[in-house]
Amino acid sequence: MTIRILIADDHDVVRQGLRTILESHLGWKVVAEAGDGKDAISMALQTKPDVAVLDYSMPLINGVEATRQIRERLPKTEVLIFSNYAEEVLITELLRAGARAYVLKTDLEYNLISAVEALGSHRPFFTSKVSEALLDAYVARSIEEKSTLHDQERSIVQLIAEGYKNKEIAIALNSSLKIVETRRAAIMKKLRLLSSADIVRYAIRNGLVEP
Repeated sequence: MTIRILIADDHDVVRQGLRTILESHLGWKVVAEAGDGKDAISMALQTKPDVAVLDYSMPLINGVEATRQIRERLPKTEVLIFSNYAEEVLITELLRAGARAYVLKTDLEYNLISAVEALGSHRPFFTSKVSEALLDAYVARSIEEKSTLHDQERSIVQLIAEGYKNKEIAIALNSSLKIVETRRAAIMKKLRLLSSADIVRYAIRNGLVEP
């Protein structure tokens, strides 16, 4: 497979090392290099690479904004970000900007080829450490969401998700219709939900009902 690649990093030695690894793969060619985010965008627009390999911490324009601009203008160009940080907030921000691969610098030498191969076929790539960071953050968020509801509130959410109406929920919980209606409104406000469908999705996501 022929893959045309852009490399962007503010250190010459890093760019040279990446070029050596990438061009050792048959059919791959580094078509441009950049030392900062602004040049990365400019060179991407000039050369239209298949894959852009970008350092997150670049001068002038960082990896997030460079990714966003490249993906907006060149939707067929896939972006791989490498960084020292495996923080869920940063990774999520980059995914929203359009990056489809994220590799820690400590793992780059061993995962660069696999990541570019995946992107060359328009498939995402994440190392195990990055995947674990995303999973841990998701689990922590789910636990936090669950803890925001009291026992009866969780029961109400479960019954709503199972299709029961307010009057039926009141009977099931030996409560009044007014109390159920008030607590239902309070639950939706607390969880920032807008509809019954949102409640169902919340219940499934947090294991209160089976999908």
